[in-house]
Parts: sequence; C-alpha cells; structure tokens
Amino acid sequence: MAVRARIVAGALVVGAIVACGGTNPPRPSPYGQTDTASPSESAAVGLPSDPPRRTAEVTAPHVFVIVMENTGLSRALRSASIERLVATSALATNYRAVSRPSLPNYLALTSGSTWDIADNDYHQLPTADLGTQLTTAGVTWRAYMEGMTTDAGCLASPYPYALKHNPFAYYGGACPSNVVPFESLDADLAGTTPSFVWITPGLCHDGHDCALSVAGEWLDGLVTRIVSSDAWRSRGTLFIVWDEGDGADPDLVPLIVLTQERTAVQTETRYDHYSLLATIEDLFGLPRLGAAATAQPLEHLLGGR
Repeated sequence: MAVRARIVAGALVVGAIVACGGTNPPRPSPYGQTDTASPSESAAVGLPSDPPRRTAEVTAPHVFVIVMENTGLSRALRSASIERLVATSALATNYRAVSRPSLPNYLALTSGSTWDIADNDYHQLPTADLGTQLTTAGVTWRAYMEGMTTDAGCLASPYPYALKHNPFAYYGGACPSNVVPFESLDADLAGTTPSFVWITPGLCHDGHDCALSVAGEWLDGLVTRIVSSDAWRSRGTLFIVWDEGDGADPDLVPLIVLTQERTAVQTETRYDHYSLLATIEDLFGLPRLGAAATAQPLEHLLGGR
C-alpha cells in the first residue's frame, strides 16, 4: 500500500539531509529509539489545482527536515556518528541526488523541479513549492536557518548562512515569515512544534566547510534534542540525507531513517530527492509537485507507517 494511504495522525517525520561524522564509539539504542532486535522534470511547475486529500482539521504529522552537505555514501559510513545512527536505523543505500551543484537539489526537494538551474546564483521562481502548499492547506511550518539574522534577513545574512541552501528564499523572490533564525528551534521544540520543520545548518555544521567530525558532533546534539521532544515521543520519524555526494559517484548519498519502531535495516531500492518530497506531500495529504508525482515514496523505510 502506498505511503499516502497510511497517514498516521500525530506521526513525527524528521527529514534530514546531512554530511556528518564523529569520533565517539557506537552506543546501543541511540536517540531515544526502542531497543528491539529520476523522472523527467518540467521547466516550470505550478501548484496542482486539486484540493489536498487531508486538511488542517485532521491532526497533521510533524515532519522535520535537516539539510546538510556534500558527503557520499561510502565516506559518510566511515564516520563514527553516522555509523551510530545507522546501527538502529533504516538506511537507503541507493538514494540519489538529482543534480549539481547544491541549489538545484534544494529546489528539487521543495518543488519537484530543478527549474533547469545549474548554478548557485539567485533566481526568482514562482511560488510553486512545498511551503506554499503547506500554507494553503493550513499546515503550520517553519524553516530554521543557522546563521540567518533578523536584521539582515534571508537574502543578505552573513557567513555561515548560505542563501543557496535556503530554497524558500527563491519562491516569489522573498522569504515568507515562516523562515526564521535557527535560534528559534529549541523554544519551539519545548513548546508548540510546527507540523513541518526544515533545518538548514550553517556552512560549517552542514559539513560543507568543516570536517565530518565537526559536523557529526553538531548533528548528534541536534538529533538528541529533536528526539527528546514531545513531538518525537508521540511516534517520531527522522530522515537524514545529503544534498549531493562526492568521490567517484557524486550522486550517491545516504538516506537514514530513524523511527521508534524501526530496527536496523537496509534497502537497495532506488530513491532520490523527489522521493523524499513525495513522501512528505503524501504524509500531509498534499498533491505531489513536479517530478515527485511519479517518484517512488519512501514507504519501505517508514517501519509500516
């Protein structure tokens, strides 16, 4: 049965795209888990006119997406932090980026299209994106950007913020009020957590400019805070995925999925960034955008949800 048919009220989905590592030895049952044994794209993608299959009146899942950088599957699995995550998680060993460099991958993740962009420059795009879908459907959401400041905003904030890693700034030529500095996250985790949360670390903590050991330790702390939240404890799910890889196969990146029910498992099913977007849209009962319409959803990694 397709994952869209198995939407579970109150589920927490945490999607993360990460490049990370660490030096701590593996430990059993990390991050609060239960301890048990590319299709063709359109150059312009509009929001579907069909109404969503579920509305804000139904309790929505919590979906967290953490986007990190530039580490291929084989190198990621050599790091202690990633090894610790994989030890009790689902791992997709044939998950693919859809383009290079970074920006078109972020656009694919949030709109189902690269918009034929092959650079990291600024391009004003139509408001045909996941954020607009969520807002239209009445689903609460926030995108937390490390390094972004309130004064400079999402178009001009200084390093370590990277505009090219904030896809929501491109749709409509400005950021909606849902895009906020990363510092707001902890208060939201302790209080009212939005149904959809996107997290973009800065250029060091995402693994773009710093070593895997540095990025991995930061990620480890972030994951711990997320899975300690009430939203996670109500049946949490965490996706961890990279925007693009490196080495001989730059498109091959890991996708790791943690749930409270899922034990360690691996799948060689081919997925890509459109698969992740399709899964998020299915969970919220939204029409699929662009190439997500024909993408394989991540149902095998969700532990029967």
